[in-house]
Amino acid sequence: MKTILVTGGAGLIGSTFVNYIFRAYPDDKILVLDALTYAGDIYNILPEVRDSDRFEFWYGNVNNLDLISDLVGRSNYVVHFAAETHVARSLYSHREFFVTDVLGTQALANAVLKYSDRVERFVHISTSEVYGTAAYEPMDENHPLNPTSPYASAKAGADRLVYSYVVAHDIPAVIIRPFNNYGPKQHLEKVIPRFITSCILQEPLTIHGNGSASRDWLFAEDTAKGIDLAIRAPIEKVKGEAFNLATGRSISILEIANMISAEFGRKTDFDFGFDRFGQVQKHIGSASKAEAIIGFKASTSFEDGLTKTIEWYKNNHQVWRKQIAMKKVPVKTKDGKTVWY
Repeated sequence: MKTILVTGGAGLIGSTFVNYIFRAYPDDKILVLDALTYAGDIYNILPEVRDSDRFEFWYGNVNNLDLISDLVGRSNYVVHFAAETHVARSLYSHREFFVTDVLGTQALANAVLKYSDRVERFVHISTSEVYGTAAYEPMDENHPLNPTSPYASAKAGADRLVYSYVVAHDIPAVIIRPFNNYGPKQHLEKVIPRFITSCILQEPLTIHGNGSASRDWLFAEDTAKGIDLAIRAPIEKVKGEAFNLATGRSISILEIANMISAEFGRKTDFDFGFDRFGQVQKHIGSASKAEAIIGFKASTSFEDGLTKTIEWYKNNHQVWRKQIAMKKVPVKTKDGKTVWY
């Protein structure tokens, strides 16, 4: 039996990982730490998991040093999802992103160092946003880190902080950089659930800029499988390494809006607005390194993942309707004005 600590385990990717790992490893114990901010919901974790004696939920913050020390001291594996994650929201609420994403990661890394005789693997979940707009395509792990938002820069700081602990202290850490995740249960502030629920509510789909910005979209269940592969790989192959999790396919925001509209049999009804500051224009990932070293390959096509996601939002109105007021977030412009994105 192994014990795995999952920080941020009530968010989209974290809860998908918890649900996956619970079923895949029936002898393992799972500890989840989550502050249950607006984007986290313990009910994202399946009832069979929450009701199991193999599961413990801890309500708390990654900057609670005593709590982090206690939980890491009980764990064999630590998977660190906990972070402030929304690009647009970081354009207004800067500081909390650095407090959570950088200082919280330092708290985890320090605790892993303290219990290095027990912790076998520390998996830090970074993001492809650390790369910024593609200087070349596909973007591999050697692409320069050129973050274009406070969120991305905070994650870049955390990413390199973990690497520094590997070099300076030899902690058994690996860094995962997933490209844009989507799937059931995602908060309405994100573009795909925002488009889907706008179709359900028969609203125009709001597109910022001209919709040409493109992304590499990864289904959350594929991300969970990739993280598991990073945990189970021989440590000598992954220690200190960064791995992209990506599909190698880039799809624009406008294409997605059209695909979702077609799924609902709607004529295009788009409301084009201002472009987001710090927008990443193109983003397509190479997962060749992850495939070669840990055996990762995304298995869910965007079309199949989108269909599954749409079905969830159609069937779970009672879950997402409480988020409608948060579909738009405030963004502060250069001249100090507040606009809603």
